[in-house]
Amino acid sequence: MKQSIDKTIIDKTNAWPFVEAKKILKERKQSIEKKNKIVLQTGYGPSGLPHIGTFGEVARTTMVINALNYLTDIPKEIITFSDDMDGLRKVPDNIPNKNLLEKNLNKPLTKVPDPFNKFNSFGEHNNEMLKNFLNQFGFKYSFKSSTDLYTSGKFNESLKLILKNYQGIMDIILPTLGKERQKTYSPFLPICPETGKVLEIPVVDIDQDNSKITFDNKGNKLEKSILNGECKLQWKVDWAMRWYALDVDFEMYGKDLIESAILSTKIIKLLGKSNPSGFAYELFLDEKGEKISKSKGNGITIDEWLKYASPESLSLFMYQNPKRAKKLYKEIVPKAVDEYLDFIEKGINQNELQTLLNPAWHVHNGVMPKEKMIMTFSMLLNLVETSNANSKDLLWKFVKKYKQNILEKDHPIFDKLIEYAIKYFNDVIKINKKYKKPNDQEISALKELIKTLDQCKDEMSPEDIQTKIYTVGKENGYKENLRDWFKLIYEVVFGEENGPRMGFFISFFGVKETKELIKEKIS
Repeated sequence: MKQSIDKTIIDKTNAWPFVEAKKILKERKQSIEKKNKIVLQTGYGPSGLPHIGTFGEVARTTMVINALNYLTDIPKEIITFSDDMDGLRKVPDNIPNKNLLEKNLNKPLTKVPDPFNKFNSFGEHNNEMLKNFLNQFGFKYSFKSSTDLYTSGKFNESLKLILKNYQGIMDIILPTLGKERQKTYSPFLPICPETGKVLEIPVVDIDQDNSKITFDNKGNKLEKSILNGECKLQWKVDWAMRWYALDVDFEMYGKDLIESAILSTKIIKLLGKSNPSGFAYELFLDEKGEKISKSKGNGITIDEWLKYASPESLSLFMYQNPKRAKKLYKEIVPKAVDEYLDFIEKGINQNELQTLLNPAWHVHNGVMPKEKMIMTFSMLLNLVETSNANSKDLLWKFVKKYKQNILEKDHPIFDKLIEYAIKYFNDVIKINKKYKKPNDQEISALKELIKTLDQCKDEMSPEDIQTKIYTVGKENGYKENLRDWFKLIYEVVFGEENGPRMGFFISFFGVKETKELIKEKIS
Protein backbone atom coordinates (compact mmCIF):
# COMPACT_ATOMS: atom_id res chain seq x y z
CA MET A 1 0.00 0.00 0.00
CA LYS A 2 1.29 3.46 -0.95
CA GLN A 3 2.47 5.43 2.04
CA SER A 4 1.71 9.11 2.48
CA ILE A 5 4.78 11.30 2.12
CA ASP A 6 4.97 15.01 2.88
CA LYS A 7 5.15 17.00 -0.41
CA THR A 8 7.94 19.20 0.99
CA ILE A 9 10.03 16.05 1.41
CA ILE A 10 9.31 14.98 -2.17
CA ASP A 11 10.33 18.45 -3.38
CA LYS A 12 13.73 18.02 -1.71
CA THR A 13 14.63 14.64 -3.13
CA ASN A 14 16.97 14.36 -6.12
CA ALA A 15 16.39 10.65 -6.68
CA TRP A 16 16.34 10.33 -10.46
CA PRO A 17 12.81 8.76 -10.78
CA PHE A 18 11.37 11.81 -9.00
CA VAL A 19 13.48 14.15 -11.13
CA GLU A 20 12.11 12.51 -14.29
CA ALA A 21 8.54 12.43 -12.96
CA LYS A 22 8.60 16.17 -12.20
CA LYS A 23 10.06 16.84 -15.64
CA ILE A 24 7.25 14.88 -17.33
CA LEU A 25 4.55 16.81 -15.47
CA LYS A 26 6.19 20.10 -16.43
CA GLU A 27 7.10 19.39 -20.07
CA ARG A 28 3.93 17.47 -20.96
CA LYS A 29 1.44 19.47 -18.89
CA GLN A 30 -0.91 20.42 -21.74
CA SER A 31 -0.94 16.97 -23.34
CA ILE A 32 -1.53 15.24 -20.01
CA GLU A 33 -4.36 17.56 -19.02
CA LYS A 34 -6.01 17.18 -22.44
CA LYS A 35 -6.18 13.37 -22.31
CA ASN A 36 -6.15 13.02 -18.48
CA LYS A 37 -3.57 10.29 -18.78
CA ILE A 38 0.20 9.88 -18.69
CA VAL A 39 1.57 7.50 -21.34
CA LEU A 40 5.06 6.05 -20.88
CA GLN A 41 6.56 3.83 -23.57
CA THR A 42 9.27 1.19 -23.73
CA GLY A 43 10.43 -0.27 -27.03
CA TYR A 44 11.53 -3.79 -27.90
CA GLY A 45 13.02 -5.11 -31.12
CA PRO A 46 12.07 -8.83 -31.25
CA SER A 47 14.87 -9.78 -33.65
CA GLY A 48 16.38 -11.86 -30.85
CA LEU A 49 15.43 -13.25 -27.48
CA PRO A 50 14.59 -10.64 -24.81
CA HIS A 51 17.65 -9.75 -22.75
CA ILE A 52 18.35 -8.16 -19.45
CA GLY A 53 18.58 -4.67 -20.92
CA THR A 54 14.92 -4.92 -21.93
CA PHE A 55 14.02 -5.74 -18.35
CA GLY A 56 16.05 -2.72 -17.24
CA GLU A 57 14.09 -0.35 -19.43
CA VAL A 58 10.72 -1.56 -18.13
CA ALA A 59 11.96 -1.66 -14.52
CA ARG A 60 13.26 1.90 -14.68
CA THR A 61 10.09 3.17 -16.35
CA THR A 62 8.08 1.47 -13.59
CA MET A 63 10.18 3.36 -11.04
CA VAL A 64 9.23 6.61 -12.76
CA ILE A 65 5.56 5.61 -12.55
CA ASN A 66 5.98 4.92 -8.82
CA ALA A 67 7.37 8.44 -8.39
CA LEU A 68 4.50 9.88 -10.46
CA ASN A 69 2.02 8.14 -8.16
CA TYR A 70 3.26 10.33 -5.30
CA LEU A 71 2.92 13.48 -7.40
CA THR A 72 -0.42 13.05 -9.16
CA ASP A 73 -3.54 10.86 -9.23
CA ILE A 74 -3.82 11.10 -13.03
CA PRO A 75 -3.98 7.55 -14.55
CA LYS A 76 -0.71 6.19 -15.97
CA GLU A 77 0.06 3.55 -18.58
CA ILE A 78 3.26 1.84 -19.69
CA ILE A 79 3.12 0.77 -23.32
CA THR A 80 5.56 -2.00 -24.14
CA PHE A 81 5.88 -1.68 -27.91
CA SER A 82 7.27 -4.45 -30.08
CA ASP A 83 8.79 -3.53 -33.46
CA ASP A 84 7.74 -6.91 -34.79
CA MET A 85 7.04 -5.69 -38.32
CA ASP A 86 10.73 -4.94 -38.85
CA GLY A 87 12.50 -7.08 -41.42
CA LEU A 88 14.84 -9.75 -40.04
CA ARG A 89 18.25 -8.38 -41.00
CA LYS A 90 20.54 -11.08 -39.59
CA VAL A 91 20.35 -14.44 -37.91
CA PRO A 92 20.94 -14.27 -34.12
CA ASP A 93 23.78 -16.40 -32.74
CA ASN A 94 21.85 -17.93 -29.86
CA ILE A 95 18.92 -19.69 -31.58
CA PRO A 96 18.34 -23.13 -33.22
CA ASN A 97 17.41 -23.88 -36.86
CA LYS A 98 19.47 -21.02 -38.25
CA ASN A 99 18.94 -22.23 -41.83
CA LEU A 100 15.22 -21.59 -41.42
CA LEU A 101 15.87 -17.95 -40.53
CA GLU A 102 18.44 -17.50 -43.30
CA LYS A 103 15.77 -18.47 -45.83
CA ASN A 104 13.47 -15.78 -44.45
CA LEU A 105 15.82 -12.82 -44.10
CA ASN A 106 14.25 -9.36 -44.62
CA LYS A 107 10.71 -10.61 -44.04
CA PRO A 108 8.74 -8.97 -41.22
CA LEU A 109 9.50 -10.77 -37.96
CA THR A 110 5.86 -11.82 -37.67
CA LYS A 111 6.17 -13.54 -41.07
CA VAL A 112 9.38 -15.43 -40.23
CA PRO A 113 8.76 -19.03 -39.08
CA ASP A 114 9.49 -19.76 -35.43
CA PRO A 115 12.80 -21.69 -35.21
CA PHE A 116 11.63 -23.04 -31.83
CA ASN A 117 8.43 -24.47 -33.41
CA LYS A 118 6.26 -23.10 -30.59
CA PHE A 119 4.45 -20.14 -32.16
CA ASN A 120 3.21 -18.90 -35.51
CA SER A 121 6.28 -16.76 -36.12
CA PHE A 122 9.69 -15.78 -34.76
CA GLY A 123 8.28 -12.36 -33.84
CA GLU A 124 5.37 -13.91 -31.93
CA HIS A 125 7.76 -16.27 -30.10
CA ASN A 126 9.97 -13.41 -28.94
CA ASN A 127 6.95 -11.29 -28.02
CA GLU A 128 5.67 -14.10 -25.80
CA MET A 129 9.09 -14.51 -24.22
CA LEU A 130 9.09 -10.79 -23.49
CA LYS A 131 5.63 -10.88 -21.90
CA ASN A 132 6.45 -13.98 -19.88
CA PHE A 133 9.47 -12.55 -18.19
CA LEU A 134 7.86 -9.14 -17.64
CA ASN A 135 4.90 -10.95 -16.05
CA GLN A 136 7.10 -12.86 -13.65
CA PHE A 137 8.31 -9.56 -12.22
CA GLY A 138 4.78 -8.31 -11.80
CA PHE A 139 5.20 -5.36 -14.14
CA LYS A 140 1.97 -3.63 -15.20
CA TYR A 141 2.05 -2.78 -18.90
CA SER A 142 0.02 -2.68 -22.11
CA PHE A 143 1.60 -4.75 -24.87
CA LYS A 144 1.33 -3.37 -28.39
CA SER A 145 2.48 -5.03 -31.57
CA SER A 146 3.70 -2.98 -34.52
CA THR A 147 2.23 -5.58 -36.92
CA ASP A 148 -1.19 -5.41 -35.26
CA LEU A 149 -1.32 -1.62 -35.26
CA TYR A 150 -0.20 -1.33 -38.88
CA THR A 151 -2.40 -4.08 -40.32
CA SER A 152 -5.51 -3.17 -38.29
CA GLY A 153 -5.47 0.38 -39.65
CA LYS A 154 -4.90 2.02 -36.25
CA PHE A 155 -1.87 3.82 -37.63
CA ASN A 156 -3.62 4.85 -40.87
CA GLU A 157 -4.42 8.46 -39.97
CA SER A 158 -0.88 9.03 -38.72
CA LEU A 159 0.54 7.42 -41.87
CA LYS A 160 -1.54 9.79 -44.03
CA LEU A 161 -0.06 12.69 -42.08
CA ILE A 162 3.44 11.33 -42.69
CA LEU A 163 2.68 11.18 -46.41
CA LYS A 164 1.31 14.73 -46.33
CA ASN A 165 4.59 15.90 -44.78
CA TYR A 166 6.72 13.68 -47.02
CA GLN A 167 9.02 16.41 -48.32
CA GLY A 168 9.48 18.01 -44.92
CA ILE A 169 10.52 14.65 -43.47
CA MET A 170 12.93 14.08 -46.35
CA ASP A 171 14.46 17.49 -45.64
CA ILE A 172 15.09 16.37 -42.04
CA ILE A 173 16.50 12.93 -42.82
CA LEU A 174 18.49 13.35 -46.05
CA PRO A 175 21.24 15.66 -44.68
CA THR A 176 22.12 12.90 -42.18
CA LEU A 177 22.73 10.32 -44.94
CA GLY A 178 25.58 9.65 -47.33
CA LYS A 179 25.20 10.67 -50.98
CA GLU A 180 24.52 7.15 -52.26
CA ARG A 181 21.93 6.45 -49.55
CA GLN A 182 20.20 9.76 -50.28
CA LYS A 183 19.43 8.51 -53.79
CA THR A 184 17.44 5.49 -52.56
CA TYR A 185 16.05 6.64 -49.20
CA SER A 186 12.31 6.59 -48.55
CA PRO A 187 10.47 6.98 -45.22
CA PHE A 188 8.10 4.26 -46.46
CA LEU A 189 9.17 0.65 -46.93
CA PRO A 190 6.80 -1.48 -49.05
CA ILE A 191 6.14 -5.15 -48.35
CA CYS A 192 6.93 -7.06 -51.56
CA PRO A 193 3.75 -8.81 -52.83
CA GLU A 194 5.85 -11.64 -54.31
CA THR A 195 8.49 -12.38 -51.68
CA GLY A 196 6.87 -10.88 -48.57
CA LYS A 197 10.12 -9.05 -47.82
CA VAL A 198 10.46 -5.49 -46.51
CA LEU A 199 11.96 -3.56 -49.42
CA GLU A 200 14.27 -0.54 -49.22
CA ILE A 201 13.71 0.94 -52.68
CA PRO A 202 13.42 4.48 -54.08
CA VAL A 203 10.14 6.33 -54.61
CA VAL A 204 8.96 7.21 -58.14
CA ASP A 205 5.64 8.93 -57.41
CA ILE A 206 3.40 9.95 -54.50
CA ASP A 207 -0.40 9.96 -54.59
CA GLN A 208 -1.57 11.71 -51.43
CA ASP A 209 -5.25 11.68 -52.38
CA ASN A 210 -5.31 7.88 -52.56
CA SER A 211 -2.60 7.25 -49.95
CA LYS A 212 -0.42 5.41 -52.44
CA ILE A 213 3.25 5.42 -53.40
CA THR A 214 4.87 4.10 -56.55
CA PHE A 215 8.33 2.60 -56.02
CA ASP A 216 11.14 1.63 -58.38
CA ASN A 217 11.61 -2.09 -57.77
CA LYS A 218 14.70 -2.90 -59.83
CA GLY A 219 13.32 -1.13 -62.89
CA ASN A 220 9.73 -2.28 -62.36
CA LYS A 221 7.09 0.04 -60.96
CA LEU A 222 5.54 -1.16 -57.70
CA GLU A 223 2.42 0.70 -56.54
CA LYS A 224 1.50 0.19 -52.87
CA SER A 225 -0.98 1.67 -50.45
CA ILE A 226 0.67 3.07 -47.34
CA LEU A 227 -2.28 1.88 -45.24
CA ASN A 228 -3.24 -1.36 -43.47
CA GLY A 229 0.26 -2.78 -43.29
CA GLU A 230 1.14 -2.74 -46.98
CA CYS A 231 4.03 -0.43 -46.10
CA LYS A 232 5.91 0.27 -42.92
CA LEU A 233 8.07 3.22 -41.93
CA GLN A 234 11.82 3.54 -41.61
CA TRP A 235 12.98 3.47 -38.00
CA LYS A 236 13.40 7.16 -37.12
CA VAL A 237 10.17 8.13 -38.89
CA ASP A 238 8.40 5.14 -37.35
CA TRP A 239 9.48 6.20 -33.87
CA ALA A 240 8.15 9.73 -34.37
CA MET A 241 4.89 8.39 -35.85
CA ARG A 242 4.46 6.10 -32.86
CA TRP A 243 4.98 8.99 -30.42
CA TYR A 244 2.37 10.92 -32.37
CA ALA A 245 -0.21 8.13 -32.75
CA LEU A 246 0.03 6.86 -29.17
CA ASP A 247 0.48 10.34 -27.67
CA VAL A 248 3.53 9.27 -25.68
CA ASP A 249 4.61 11.47 -22.75
CA PHE A 250 7.83 9.73 -21.74
CA GLU A 251 10.30 7.26 -23.17
CA MET A 252 13.76 6.25 -22.09
CA TYR A 253 16.27 4.84 -24.53
CA GLY A 254 19.87 3.75 -24.79
CA LYS A 255 22.63 6.28 -25.35
CA ASP A 256 23.15 4.81 -28.83
CA LEU A 257 19.73 6.17 -29.88
CA ILE A 258 20.30 9.83 -28.94
CA GLU A 259 20.84 10.88 -32.56
CA SER A 260 17.73 8.97 -33.62
CA ALA A 261 15.74 10.69 -30.87
CA ILE A 262 16.88 14.11 -32.11
CA LEU A 263 15.63 13.38 -35.63
CA SER A 264 12.38 11.80 -34.41
CA THR A 265 11.80 14.90 -32.29
CA LYS A 266 12.11 17.13 -35.36
CA ILE A 267 9.66 14.90 -37.25
CA ILE A 268 6.94 14.84 -34.56
CA LYS A 269 7.16 18.63 -34.29
CA LEU A 270 6.67 18.81 -38.05
CA LEU A 271 3.54 16.66 -37.59
CA GLY A 272 2.17 19.16 -35.08
CA LYS A 273 2.91 17.65 -31.66
CA SER A 274 5.68 18.05 -29.11
CA ASN A 275 8.10 15.23 -28.37
CA PRO A 276 7.88 13.09 -25.25
CA SER A 277 10.03 13.81 -22.24
CA GLY A 278 13.15 11.67 -22.75
CA PHE A 279 15.80 9.92 -20.70
CA ALA A 280 18.95 8.52 -22.31
CA TYR A 281 20.60 5.76 -20.28
CA GLU A 282 24.05 4.26 -20.70
CA LEU A 283 24.48 0.81 -22.16
CA PHE A 284 25.23 -2.47 -20.45
CA LEU A 285 28.55 -4.11 -21.24
CA ASP A 286 29.71 -7.70 -20.99
CA GLU A 287 32.87 -8.83 -19.19
CA LYS A 288 35.00 -7.76 -22.16
CA GLY A 289 33.47 -4.28 -22.21
CA GLU A 290 31.37 -4.97 -25.32
CA LYS A 291 27.72 -3.88 -25.58
CA ILE A 292 25.36 -6.71 -24.65
CA SER A 293 23.25 -7.80 -27.57
CA LYS A 294 20.15 -9.92 -28.19
CA SER A 295 21.75 -11.40 -31.29
CA LYS A 296 25.11 -12.18 -29.65
CA GLY A 297 23.63 -13.49 -26.44
CA ASN A 298 26.59 -12.11 -24.48
CA GLY A 299 26.44 -10.89 -20.90
CA ILE A 300 24.26 -12.51 -18.23
CA THR A 301 20.72 -13.56 -19.08
CA ILE A 302 17.57 -12.90 -17.08
CA ASP A 303 17.30 -16.60 -16.23
CA GLU A 304 20.89 -16.75 -15.02
CA TRP A 305 20.49 -13.75 -12.74
CA LEU A 306 17.28 -15.16 -11.28
CA LYS A 307 18.99 -18.48 -10.66
CA TYR A 308 21.63 -16.80 -8.53
CA ALA A 309 19.88 -13.79 -7.03
CA SER A 310 16.54 -12.12 -6.41
CA PRO A 311 14.65 -9.99 -8.94
CA GLU A 312 14.92 -7.13 -6.43
CA SER A 313 18.72 -7.23 -6.58
CA LEU A 314 18.50 -7.00 -10.37
CA SER A 315 16.13 -4.05 -10.10
CA LEU A 316 18.57 -2.34 -7.76
CA PHE A 317 21.35 -2.84 -10.30
CA MET A 318 19.10 -1.14 -12.85
CA TYR A 319 18.27 1.72 -10.51
CA GLN A 320 21.82 2.71 -9.69
CA ASN A 321 23.64 5.16 -11.94
CA PRO A 322 21.49 4.70 -15.06
CA LYS A 323 23.59 7.25 -16.94
CA ARG A 324 26.82 5.36 -16.31
CA ALA A 325 27.92 2.37 -18.43
CA LYS A 326 28.03 -0.81 -16.34
CA LYS A 327 29.41 -4.27 -16.88
CA LEU A 328 26.83 -6.99 -16.58
CA TYR A 329 28.13 -10.53 -16.11
CA LYS A 330 27.89 -13.36 -13.55
CA GLU A 331 30.72 -12.22 -11.32
CA ILE A 332 29.03 -8.91 -10.44
CA VAL A 333 26.02 -10.64 -8.88
CA PRO A 334 27.35 -10.98 -5.27
CA LYS A 335 28.23 -7.28 -5.11
CA ALA A 336 24.80 -6.32 -6.45
CA VAL A 337 23.09 -8.57 -3.90
CA ASP A 338 25.12 -7.19 -0.99
CA GLU A 339 24.33 -3.63 -2.01
CA TYR A 340 20.65 -4.54 -2.07
CA LEU A 341 20.82 -6.13 1.40
CA ASP A 342 22.69 -3.11 2.73
CA PHE A 343 20.04 -0.68 1.46
CA ILE A 344 17.26 -2.82 2.95
CA GLU A 345 18.90 -2.77 6.37
CA LYS A 346 19.63 0.96 6.19
CA GLY A 347 15.98 1.62 5.38
CA ILE A 348 14.86 0.38 8.81
CA ASN A 349 16.06 3.52 10.61
CA GLN A 350 15.96 6.19 7.87
CA ASN A 351 13.86 9.36 7.90
CA GLU A 352 11.51 10.20 5.02
CA LEU A 353 14.04 12.13 2.95
CA GLN A 354 16.71 9.45 3.40
CA THR A 355 14.13 6.81 2.49
CA LEU A 356 13.28 8.51 -0.81
CA LEU A 357 16.98 8.54 -1.63
CA ASN A 358 17.32 4.86 -0.78
CA PRO A 359 17.44 2.79 -4.00
CA ALA A 360 15.62 -0.10 -2.31
CA TRP A 361 12.59 2.15 -1.79
CA HIS A 362 12.31 2.59 -5.55
CA VAL A 363 12.94 -1.12 -6.15
CA HIS A 364 10.01 -2.00 -3.88
CA ASN A 365 7.73 0.74 -5.24
CA GLY A 366 7.70 2.61 -1.96
CA VAL A 367 7.08 -0.32 0.41
CA MET A 368 10.36 -1.74 1.69
CA PRO A 369 10.67 -4.96 3.67
CA LYS A 370 11.95 -4.59 7.22
CA GLU A 371 14.45 -7.36 7.78
CA LYS A 372 17.73 -7.17 9.66
CA MET A 373 20.35 -9.11 7.74
CA ILE A 374 22.16 -12.01 9.34
CA MET A 375 25.17 -11.75 7.06
CA THR A 376 26.21 -10.57 3.61
CA PHE A 377 25.81 -12.67 0.49
CA SER A 378 29.60 -12.75 0.14
CA MET A 379 29.91 -14.09 3.67
CA LEU A 380 27.22 -16.66 2.97
CA LEU A 381 29.14 -17.86 -0.09
CA ASN A 382 32.22 -18.35 2.11
CA LEU A 383 30.08 -20.23 4.61
CA VAL A 384 28.72 -22.52 1.88
CA GLU A 385 32.30 -23.42 1.00
CA THR A 386 33.77 -23.78 4.48
CA SER A 387 30.84 -25.69 5.96
CA ASN A 388 30.53 -28.02 2.96
CA ALA A 389 26.80 -27.49 3.28
CA ASN A 390 25.07 -28.26 -0.01
CA SER A 391 21.46 -28.08 1.11
CA LYS A 392 19.32 -25.29 2.46
CA ASP A 393 18.31 -27.18 5.62
CA LEU A 394 21.89 -28.10 6.42
CA LEU A 395 23.08 -24.53 6.05
CA TRP A 396 20.25 -23.25 8.25
CA LYS A 397 21.32 -25.72 10.94
CA PHE A 398 24.83 -24.38 10.68
CA VAL A 399 23.65 -20.77 10.94
CA LYS A 400 21.51 -21.57 13.97
CA LYS A 401 24.47 -23.24 15.66
CA TYR A 402 26.19 -19.86 15.89
CA LYS A 403 23.16 -17.54 15.95
CA GLN A 404 20.77 -18.72 18.60
CA ASN A 405 17.00 -18.17 18.45
CA ILE A 406 16.90 -17.43 14.72
CA LEU A 407 13.69 -18.43 12.95
CA GLU A 408 13.39 -18.88 9.20
CA LYS A 409 10.00 -17.17 9.12
CA ASP A 410 11.55 -13.96 10.48
CA HIS A 411 14.16 -13.87 7.73
CA PRO A 412 12.42 -14.54 4.38
CA ILE A 413 15.04 -12.64 2.35
CA PHE A 414 17.92 -14.52 3.98
CA ASP A 415 16.06 -17.82 3.63
CA LYS A 416 15.89 -17.35 -0.13
CA LEU A 417 19.47 -16.05 -0.12
CA ILE A 418 20.73 -19.43 1.06
CA GLU A 419 19.27 -21.14 -2.01
CA TYR A 420 20.90 -18.57 -4.29
CA ALA A 421 24.26 -18.90 -2.53
CA ILE A 422 24.42 -22.68 -2.95
CA LYS A 423 23.65 -22.44 -6.68
CA TYR A 424 26.03 -19.53 -7.29
CA PHE A 425 28.89 -21.15 -5.39
CA ASN A 426 28.56 -24.47 -7.23
CA ASP A 427 28.08 -22.97 -10.71
CA VAL A 428 30.32 -19.89 -10.70
CA ILE A 429 32.77 -19.79 -7.81
CA LYS A 430 33.78 -23.39 -7.27
CA ILE A 431 35.16 -23.91 -10.77
CA ASN A 432 37.23 -20.73 -10.59
CA LYS A 433 38.83 -21.23 -7.17
CA LYS A 434 42.60 -20.71 -7.13
CA TYR A 435 44.09 -21.38 -3.71
CA LYS A 436 47.46 -19.84 -2.94
CA LYS A 437 50.30 -22.11 -1.84
CA PRO A 438 51.96 -20.02 0.88
CA ASN A 439 55.77 -19.86 1.15
CA ASP A 440 57.66 -20.57 4.39
CA GLN A 441 57.44 -16.97 5.61
CA GLU A 442 53.69 -16.83 4.89
CA ILE A 443 53.11 -20.20 6.58
CA SER A 444 54.93 -18.89 9.64
CA ALA A 445 52.64 -15.82 9.78
CA LEU A 446 49.51 -17.99 9.43
CA LYS A 447 50.74 -20.29 12.23
CA GLU A 448 51.06 -17.22 14.44
CA LEU A 449 47.46 -16.41 13.56
CA ILE A 450 46.43 -19.90 14.69
CA LYS A 451 48.27 -19.38 18.00
CA THR A 452 46.49 -16.07 18.49
CA LEU A 453 43.13 -17.69 17.81
CA ASP A 454 43.94 -20.12 20.64
CA GLN A 455 43.45 -17.12 22.93
CA CYS A 456 40.04 -16.28 21.45
CA LYS A 457 36.63 -17.51 22.53
CA ASP A 458 33.48 -17.86 20.43
CA GLU A 459 31.85 -15.28 22.70
CA MET A 460 34.46 -12.67 21.83
CA SER A 461 33.15 -9.75 19.75
CA PRO A 462 33.99 -9.66 16.02
CA GLU A 463 35.75 -6.31 16.56
CA ASP A 464 38.07 -7.76 19.22
CA ILE A 465 38.91 -10.76 17.03
CA GLN A 466 39.59 -8.39 14.10
CA THR A 467 41.97 -6.35 16.29
CA LYS A 468 43.96 -9.48 17.17
CA ILE A 469 44.23 -10.41 13.49
CA TYR A 470 45.56 -6.89 12.78
CA THR A 471 48.17 -7.34 15.50
CA VAL A 472 49.37 -10.66 14.06
CA GLY A 473 49.78 -9.05 10.66
CA LYS A 474 51.72 -6.08 12.06
CA GLU A 475 54.07 -8.38 13.98
CA ASN A 476 54.72 -10.63 10.99
CA GLY A 477 55.93 -8.31 8.29
CA TYR A 478 52.69 -6.64 7.19
CA LYS A 479 52.84 -3.49 9.31
CA GLU A 480 53.17 -1.24 6.26
CA ASN A 481 50.48 -2.94 4.25
CA LEU A 482 47.83 -4.79 6.21
CA ARG A 483 45.81 -5.16 3.03
CA ASP A 484 48.39 -7.68 1.79
CA TRP A 485 48.02 -9.56 5.08
CA PHE A 486 44.31 -10.03 4.61
CA LYS A 487 44.80 -10.78 0.92
CA LEU A 488 47.11 -13.64 1.97
CA ILE A 489 44.45 -15.03 4.33
CA TYR A 490 41.75 -14.80 1.65
CA GLU A 491 43.87 -16.41 -1.07
CA VAL A 492 45.00 -19.28 1.17
CA VAL A 493 41.69 -19.95 2.96
CA PHE A 494 39.06 -18.96 0.38
CA GLY A 495 40.91 -19.11 -2.94
CA GLU A 496 40.08 -15.46 -3.73
CA GLU A 497 41.80 -12.07 -3.45
CA ASN A 498 38.93 -10.62 -1.43
CA GLY A 499 36.80 -12.05 1.31
CA PRO A 500 34.64 -11.39 4.36
CA ARG A 501 35.62 -9.29 7.35
CA MET A 502 37.58 -11.94 9.19
CA GLY A 503 36.56 -10.98 12.73
CA PHE A 504 32.91 -11.38 11.82
CA PHE A 505 33.54 -14.59 9.86
CA ILE A 506 35.42 -16.21 12.74
CA SER A 507 32.83 -15.24 15.35
CA PHE A 508 30.19 -16.74 13.13
CA PHE A 509 32.01 -19.79 11.79
CA GLY A 510 33.64 -20.59 15.11
CA VAL A 511 37.17 -20.13 16.44
CA LYS A 512 37.98 -23.84 16.54
CA GLU A 513 36.55 -24.40 13.06
CA THR A 514 38.53 -21.50 11.61
CA LYS A 515 41.79 -22.79 13.12
CA GLU A 516 41.16 -26.22 11.58
CA LEU A 517 40.37 -24.59 8.24
CA ILE A 518 43.66 -22.65 8.20
CA LYS A 519 45.62 -25.73 9.31
CA GLU A 520 44.06 -27.72 6.48
CA LYS A 521 45.05 -25.10 3.91
CA ILE A 522 48.70 -24.77 4.98
CA SER A 523 49.39 -28.46 5.59
